[in-house]
Amino acid sequence: MPLPSLQTTRYAVDQGIATITLDRPDKLNAYNAQMRLELEALFDETDADDKVRVVIVTGAGRAFCAGADLSSGGNTFDRKAHAGDPQREALRVGDVYRDGGGTTTLRMYESLKPIIGAINGAAVGIGVTMQLPMDIRMASSAARFGFVFARRGITPEAASSWYLPRLVGMQTALEWCLTGRVFDAGEALARGLVRSVHAPDELLPAAQALAREIADNTAPVSVALTRQMMWRMLAAPHPMFAHRVDSRAIQSRGQSADAREGVGAFLEKRPAVFADRVSSDMPSFFPWWEEPTFE
Repeated sequence: MPLPSLQTTRYAVDQGIATITLDRPDKLNAYNAQMRLELEALFDETDADDKVRVVIVTGAGRAFCAGADLSSGGNTFDRKAHAGDPQREALRVGDVYRDGGGTTTLRMYESLKPIIGAINGAAVGIGVTMQLPMDIRMASSAARFGFVFARRGITPEAASSWYLPRLVGMQTALEWCLTGRVFDAGEALARGLVRSVHAPDELLPAAQALAREIADNTAPVSVALTRQMMWRMLAAPHPMFAHRVDSRAIQSRGQSADAREGVGAFLEKRPAVFADRVSSDMPSFFPWWEEPTFE
């Protein structure tokens, strides 16, 4: 499916690195229904394009994303007040309207390509919760974060009650969400929300260098499997679940041309050239979590 006309984001691919830029700088990149549609379509695009090895997400201007677009005023979060809006109605399941931020983060969770967040400025509300399914988050020293939901009379969204405690621990997750206070990049680093903090003009080059490390040295199918294995095992009740998937994955990959190339390149002290592609060479057991039972 071709990409829709992009109104709230920008997209570029350069030497295997895709960059998605939230692009409403005059609105501090506030998230709206159009941005949701574009982001989900863009992750469909990055998964389908074998030229894309890594995805970087960042913001235009001085903000990453200042949260939901509040131009609807007090009715912003009242789904029934917007009944009839086709973009909102598309999220309706019976009497319940699915949380749009959640459909975005669930799509990111499904990604077959690694996602690096380059958090360049203010990131509150959905601006911070959309980061949680990213694999690595790097922040500008100018970035500010806030799980401000209780201060707006609502609750955390975008499946953040699942992601956040797993990333930073229950105590920190609760403190940030119960107070709703805004905190700086130093605290985000100290508590494990971000991997590193950079001077503003050094953030994107640092994210690109990390993306380059992945794109230049690793096998695409191995990376796609590894990402899904790690995320999905977060909720597994016993390590045996990981062992079952590990066993299938190492058997499948061990028989692949990529494995022969990876070992051969190491022994011959040369860069590896991996031929297998995510679009055509994922193992037959993938996606294993869709099986009715997994014994």
